[in-house]
Amino acid sequence: MKNIFIRRLGQNERNLCSFGHNCPQILEMADGDFAAVGPDMTHEAIPAMPPGPGVGPNERVVRIPRQVLIAARSEIPAA
Repeated sequence: MKNIFIRRLGQNERNLCSFGHNCPQILEMADGDFAAVGPDMTHEAIPAMPPGPGVGPNERVVRIPRQVLIAARSEIPAA
């Protein structure tokens, strides 16, 4: 799994990090997908989800702070 991440999006948003820990971020992957790093809020989110979506046994709901997503917005391709 070497080099699975190409870049970190919204790299100017470093003020959320605490000495290299607790750094919510969005990463672009080599295969074109994206990965998110943030606090796991799966247990509190599942009972509050609207009808339809589900969370599989190997999936997690991750909180992405608004300012991280907004900072990354211009770097996320439209298609």
